Amino acid sequence: MNVALSGASGLIGGALASSLEADGHRCRRLVRRTPSEPTEVEWRPERGLVESPAAEGLDALIHLAGENVAAGRWTAARKRRIRASRGPATRRLVESLASLERPPGVFVCASAVGYYGDRGGEVLDEDSPPGEGFLAAVCRDWEAAALRASAVCERVVMLRFGVVLSARGGALARMLPPFRLGLGGRLGSGRQYFPWIHIDDAVAAIRHLTDRDVRGAVNLAAPEQVTNAGLTWSLARTLRRRAPLPVPSLALRAAFGEMANETLLASARVVPRALQEAGFEYRFPKLEAALARELSPDTPART
Repeated sequence: MNVALSGASGLIGGALASSLEADGHRCRRLVRRTPSEPTEVEWRPERGLVESPAAEGLDALIHLAGENVAAGRWTAARKRRIRASRGPATRRLVESLASLERPPGVFVCASAVGYYGDRGGEVLDEDSPPGEGFLAAVCRDWEAAALRASAVCERVVMLRFGVVLSARGGALARMLPPFRLGLGGRLGSGRQYFPWIHIDDAVAAIRHLTDRDVRGAVNLAAPEQVTNAGLTWSLARTLRRRAPLPVPSLALRAAFGEMANETLLASARVVPRALQEAGFEYRFPKLEAALARELSPDTPART
């Protein structure tokens, strides 16, 4: 396959690029600068693809780039960057595809389970309506922008990511230091559902969906549904530590404001119906096996 990928320097994008190249596929990285390699394609969030022969004749364009929503408290400026890096940037990228003589056959775009908002114990599949709040609104705009690619691409797939578990980055990497010191604990009540997926399964699922005749939104989450308290218990057990220090909701709201309510304390009981119907087989359907994989000293480093 001939694939272009934005966000290739990120946790998921880097692992995906390595996986594709290891299997002999051509992976062209979208870069926000003048390309220095023939396999690089210049794109700018404010204008889309910059004219490049490397963008012609792609089998798939996988768009994973976006401002980190969990990097800190949501100031007005950070919220503007989060919003601009998703819906508007995706819309301009899609518009620029129309100028290609041979646009990609498949457009695969990241989204997130934030689409559903805070829904308590309600079971959520891809047909569930969107929720309320800032993240839900961002995801709705993001997916609407991605769907415009159906005018020029044969298929469009939106990846509603749960939390991707990797010891090399993201949420799990941030949790490990306090848990290893025996200072971990549940967040708030701990009853909020925590949709998750192991990074190896996330990469394999993206490739699976790129290859199959799948369209529309797909929840990228493991089939096992766990709460924050369940995650806390499993991580402490895997590390052979205690987790005696719950973090009160008030403390999280004081520290992180709106971001705490919509990420750390929000509940989304997500089920991966579309992914399972597409025949995807998980390597890590259970949380404890996923954690054991990431925290084992024998786990090989990913490049």
